[in-house]
Amino acid sequence: MAETIANALVDFLQNKIPGELIAFLISLLPILELRGGLIAANLLGVKLIPAFIICFIGNMLPIPFILLFIEKIFDWLRDKKGLGKVVRYCEKKADKNRDKIDKYGYWGLLILVAIPLPGTGGWTGALVAALMRLDIKKSLPVIAAGVLIAGIIVSLVMYGAVDALIK
Repeated sequence: MAETIANALVDFLQNKIPGELIAFLISLLPILELRGGLIAANLLGVKLIPAFIICFIGNMLPIPFILLFIEKIFDWLRDKKGLGKVVRYCEKKADKNRDKIDKYGYWGLLILVAIPLPGTGGWTGALVAALMRLDIKKSLPVIAAGVLIAGIIVSLVMYGAVDALIK
């Protein structure tokens, strides 16, 4: 899914703005995050190290704001027509991952963020941490480590390092 959306965004934005900026903007978005940004960067020919740094920063930029303000934002949106459903969806998604955090603590949060699959990542981890009222000072570095691990996994796949290691 992230690859399809990233491809569509690349096709639309290519030759309009620099590839590094496209990767950064994609990395800011929920669902796509760093994974989608790295896919886009690879498709646009951005070298691995700059792509990784750009996408990591792009993915991490919204995380402190989610940790600090998402409950207040949800409280405000809950009464808005049509947006209450979005809030309930996000809360349900966070609740779905609550048992992993209850069972494994911050290790569960790390795993939730680090596994590069749809429905995981920094945004989801921050949402779960905020709604579970986990310590922000502990959650932020754990989420950053998870984004870093996910970035390494996606980089290995997207930039062909897996092939190089196997051969």
